[in-house]
This record gives sequence, structure tokens and C-alpha cells, in this order.
Amino acid sequence: MSTVAPPRPSLRAPARVVVRQHRWALMITGALALLTAVGLVAVTLRSSQVAEAFAATGCPADGGAGRACDVTARSYQDSMSLYRGILDNLTLALRALPVAAAAFVAGPLIARELESGTFRLAWTQSVSPARWLAAKLAVPTALLLAGTAVLTALLHWARARADIPYLPGWADAPVFATTGTVPLAHLLFGICAGTLIALLVRRTLLALTLSGLVSGVVITAFAYLRGGLWPRDTLTGRSLEVVEEIWWVETGQLTSSGERLPSDVCGQIMPEADLTRCLADHDITGRYLDYHPASHFWPVQLVETGILLALAALAVTLAFRALRRRTG
Repeated sequence: MSTVAPPRPSLRAPARVVVRQHRWALMITGALALLTAVGLVAVTLRSSQVAEAFAATGCPADGGAGRACDVTARSYQDSMSLYRGILDNLTLALRALPVAAAAFVAGPLIARELESGTFRLAWTQSVSPARWLAAKLAVPTALLLAGTAVLTALLHWARARADIPYLPGWADAPVFATTGTVPLAHLLFGICAGTLIALLVRRTLLALTLSGLVSGVVITAFAYLRGGLWPRDTLTGRSLEVVEEIWWVETGQLTSSGERLPSDVCGQIMPEADLTRCLADHDITGRYLDYHPASHFWPVQLVETGILLALAALAVTLAFRALRRRTG
């Protein structure tokens, strides 16, 4: 007599429950993401049109070629300032997204059910605690990662396509943090850290606050520390001439013995004779510059991504362990 193996547990049913419970939040978030994407494309194309129209006038951007050209240049500069501000605000929003995701997952998604006790209903309907938590993680992770990947790709395209002067370069912290794999890694870490904090705290407001704080601290810490994640190149000499766009990490003065001194030693404005005397007193013979060239973009990105993924894996492992302890 043959026996039929029981069906393997699936996340489909508990995932549908998560979507139904938070459908309004998901729809609003999706609508905002769609409007942002459409607006970003529109701003980029419009900036290119404005730049082409201004270039056709033959007026210099800094004015000084007559009243008519001054008015045209001022209008062009105002338009470009507006477009640049839109890109800067979108960049800021993407940098803050992991904080918002961590707070949402920790508070409304998990801690609120643990605090109110509604999780028991799911656990008594053939949904194990592990599947319940996996569904809570899978839904926001899949949707947020997909949306973030699209927006960061569009933002990268916009920076390259828009004819907006004085846009920040690849090494600027806001640009680096919203390009490549780093924004996705920060988002994933925020979700996993929020899950762990929710299971440990089990209070909606406290879990929400702590998760947002932890994610924000990690984002800030990497902004200061990522310059040391990969070996830096160094330039030395009396004058430092760099022709490519680089990431300035550290610069200062060099003595004849190779000792490094802060850049403000003999760096203030002073008469030539006083400057010469200061350099001699401190035995300063040149300057140094530690920097990352553009070729270091992906190594630094991947190292930071790897660290964040390891932290995310640790957080989610501890979260399931805490859940097992709670459920016996």
C-alpha cells in the first residue's frame, strides 16, 4: 500500500496574510515609488532640454554678456538649482529608507503582533512560528529590495544623463551610499536587525525606535569608516596634482623622516618669510595624500556589502533562535 507524502510547508499562505494585513501600507509605498520613478525620469529629461536650449543661446552661464543674457543665465541657473535639489532630496530619501524599513518591520509588522497576542491565531492554524516569521521577513524584503534596486538604478542613470552642473561625484558620501550594492545591503541589514529587536523587545513603540536608531547608527558609522575598508593609494611631494576624480581620504604634511603631520601645521595664511620659517622649524619637506581612485569603487562597495550581509545573517539567525526559545 503506497503512502502519499504530506505536502511540504509553503510560505504562500502566510505571505498572503501579511500582504492582506498591510495592504494599505504596501499600496501607498508602491504608489510613492512609482511616482518617484516617473518624476525622476521627467526631471532628468527636462534638465537635458533646458541645458540644450540654454547652450543654443550662446550666453555664458555666469552672465556678463548683456542684460538679455543675464536674465537667460539667471533663469537657467534657477532651473538647474531646482533640478539638483530634487536629485539631492531623492538621494537623502534613499539613504533614510533602511531606517524606515527597520522601524516598520520591527514595529507594525512584528512587535505589534507579539504585543497584542494576535500571533497566536496564526500559530494555531497550521502555521509554525518559523514559517510565520519567515513570511514576515520575505514579503517586505522582496518588495523593498526590488523597489530600491529600480530607484537606485534610475538615480544613477539620472546623474549620468542630466546636464546639471556641479552634481556630486562618485566619491561623495550621498552618491556612494545610493549606488551599487551598498543601499541594498543596508536595507537588508535594517530589516534583519529590526526583526531581531522586535523579537527581543516585543513592544511596538520601543522596537520601532530602537530599530531605526540602530540602522541609522550603522549608516552613519559606515559613512565615516568606509574610506578604510580598502587599501588606499598615496601621493607625496611638494605639490599634489591629481587629474582624475578621486576620493580624498586624508591629507597632511610630511617631514624629511617621513613623519606625518596634520595639514593645518604651517597651513594657515601667513607671510612668505613666516611660512618658510615654520616649514624649517617643523622639518616639513612636502605633503601627502591618501586617496581612492575611481577603480576602488567596486572593491569598497563589495567589502561594505559583505560586512552588512554578514551582520544581517547574524541578526536573522539570532532572531530565529530567539523565536525558538520563546515557543519552546
